[in-house]
Amino acid sequence: MSGRYELVKGVPVAAEIHRDWTQIENFQARPGDILISTYPKSGTTWMQEIVDQIMNNADEVICRRGPLFVRVPFIELMGVMKPSMEEVNARPSPRAIKTHLPIQLVPSSFWEHNCKVIYVARNARDTITSYFHFDHMAVIHPDPGTFEEYIERFMVGNVAWGSWYDHVKGYWDEKSKPILYVFYEDLKKDLLGEVRKVAKFLEKDLAEDVLKKIAHSSSFEQMKNNPMANNADFPAYVLDPTLGRFMRKGTVGDWKTHFTPEQSKRFEENYHEQMSGSTLKFPTLN
Repeated sequence: MSGRYELVKGVPVAAEIHRDWTQIENFQARPGDILISTYPKSGTTWMQEIVDQIMNNADEVICRRGPLFVRVPFIELMGVMKPSMEEVNARPSPRAIKTHLPIQLVPSSFWEHNCKVIYVARNARDTITSYFHFDHMAVIHPDPGTFEEYIERFMVGNVAWGSWYDHVKGYWDEKSKPILYVFYEDLKKDLLGEVRKVAKFLEKDLAEDVLKKIAHSSSFEQMKNNPMANNADFPAYVLDPTLGRFMRKGTVGDWKTHFTPEQSKRFEENYHEQMSGSTLKFPTLN
């Protein structure tokens, strides 16, 4: 793996994604496909498990048919790891697909076929903190440097998949497309309620006991100990498991143990500047 970024239409991505961009951009979505999109470290894995459980009526055998990254493939890395583009193309519809692409880079076929999109957003400080730890494992990304350096890079969008600000606002502002906007903090506060909301969006009429089963099996504690959901088997040439754990804490507010008062003040100023004029507000947990 290269461990460096290249630009795709102004957005930094791993060099391997840049290499495969034509294939990614031309991915052929089909009617009924579901796209799960997030900025990195914002609840992607969580939502992948929730959606797979909903689509398969919480059938334990079906939902353990393979690791999560196989069940819900990552469109940007189909040229790097299994399942390949060819394998995903051969799957029957509807398919659930994962992406970290900002809205302007999403393959146009998803919009042409009016595919449903579930977007998960997480507050910026916790995203930085989790992403910093993740980038120590990510072989396809450059070394994250110090936390101070990482904050500075994050604020200007010099991390993989670009600006967090542009990413979360891009999906929020798009009102003409079938997008369900979900907050990580709401998943933490009321997982069953959010599972119910996702099922309704996907037009899946599930019994209450099935919804409760999904909420239980997709909790952080259950997923962390489920080898089919915790990404422990993610290819080591993409993520080095000796340098960290993919599912680390899954909490809200862990940033407080990382940011100094000075860093927090600097970030707060930048945040207000970047989010000025946006109607997007993140929920807080008491």
